[in-house]
Amino acid sequence: MGGYFGCVSRKDAVPQVFYGTDYHSHLGNRRGGIAMYDKQIGLQREIHNIENSPFRTKFEHIYSKMQGVSGIGCISDQDPQPLLIRSHVGTYAICFVGYVSNHKELVDEYLNTRMGHFDAKTSGEVNVAELLSVYIDKKESFAEGIAYVQSKIEGSASILILKDDGSIIAARDRLGRTPMSIGKSEDGYCVSFEPFAYQKLGYDIEKEMGPGEIVEITVDGITQLKEPGKEMKICSFLWSYYGFPTSTYEGSNVEVMRYKNGEIMAENDLKNGISQDFDHVGGVPDSGTSHAIGYANKSGKAFTRAFIKYTPTWARSFIPSEQADRNRVAKMKQIPVPELIKDQNLLFVDDSIVRGTQITKTVDLLYGNGAKSVHMRSACPPIMYSCKYLNFSRHTSEMELIARRSVVELEGEEGLKYLDEYSDGTTERGKKLRKYMSEKLSLSSLEFQTLEGVIKAIGIEPCKLCTYCWNGKE
Repeated sequence: MGGYFGCVSRKDAVPQVFYGTDYHSHLGNRRGGIAMYDKQIGLQREIHNIENSPFRTKFEHIYSKMQGVSGIGCISDQDPQPLLIRSHVGTYAICFVGYVSNHKELVDEYLNTRMGHFDAKTSGEVNVAELLSVYIDKKESFAEGIAYVQSKIEGSASILILKDDGSIIAARDRLGRTPMSIGKSEDGYCVSFEPFAYQKLGYDIEKEMGPGEIVEITVDGITQLKEPGKEMKICSFLWSYYGFPTSTYEGSNVEVMRYKNGEIMAENDLKNGISQDFDHVGGVPDSGTSHAIGYANKSGKAFTRAFIKYTPTWARSFIPSEQADRNRVAKMKQIPVPELIKDQNLLFVDDSIVRGTQITKTVDLLYGNGAKSVHMRSACPPIMYSCKYLNFSRHTSEMELIARRSVVELEGEEGLKYLDEYSDGTTERGKKLRKYMSEKLSLSSLEFQTLEGVIKAIGIEPCKLCTYCWNGKE
């Protein structure tokens, strides 16, 4: 994933961009970057590797090195950005969030014109932000160029551009797969992935941008360059997992959704006669905690924290690029409370089960500290398809997804024809999958939230939600 923040101000904007960008650190930890505009200096840009240290420690010095009244910042789990670009539409800084799955084809298409080149990385790959810029530059204006690149890409791209006059062009992805909202203060405007980031900096929400909408932002106001489209496919995982709890997207708050989601899971278990033979409920921290509170409230079982995540050092386990590192992080960040584990029948709620990395370490930890039994509930349906829109979860093969791999282990390639049945816990195949995965993961029981349950908890029209990773429907 990744996140972004930008602002235009009548005052020094460096602190706003620094803190606003840092508030997106939960969305990635590979690269961080800031670009600023100052009337005397022009555009400035800094990028740092943040894989082994937080964003703030690499950018605390910018107060003395950068200055300006407008700027953009980006946390990226992909290529370094923002990039500085000079073209016929002007000199500008560009960053984006999303994933362009056909980037190699677009690179080849451009190079076949024999009218340009790219700055290549050691591997020969091209920075996708630069790829977006060359297609934007094919048109006569930023608005035309962004609309053109949105029509060319497969995947998604929400884009921020800082122009050499200090204004910001903000463009939400064509189908709104990631959020983008604008805040207003007495000194100017800001644009952000996470709305809480600017609320903490003294901005009030001005508007939530629509899918495909493009605007230009100055200290004096917002000019719409392209109206929003009618179709939306915002990522459902925003609420289930990677959205920050205090954020609200499309009118639906993340924390509230997670409480509702947990309640619905508990209702489903009771309705389906699934065993309630556990002493208390816990969440796999951090994002599983809210789902678990909802489950506990509805089931009438006590909520406890049998282990705590060590947050000062260890990031989310999906972020490291190497599986060995993901395994290590998953193990190191969990600190048990033995008094709440020994001789107890425990039910835990996790936000999702992707590869099985986290859950395996969690179960080992609990049994290692004397748990009598461990039940698990996933706050979303089985993940059967790799995300091709947001680079949400890195994997080289869909067989890294534990639910899909388990289907093949049960029935071979033939089983892939029946993924809908395997996802549904009321079918024979669905029951077989849950039993098989329970045994595989040493669980006393395993259940998943239904797709209908997730959608109900979010509270947005189903046609506006992307649920591709669960049902493969675009």
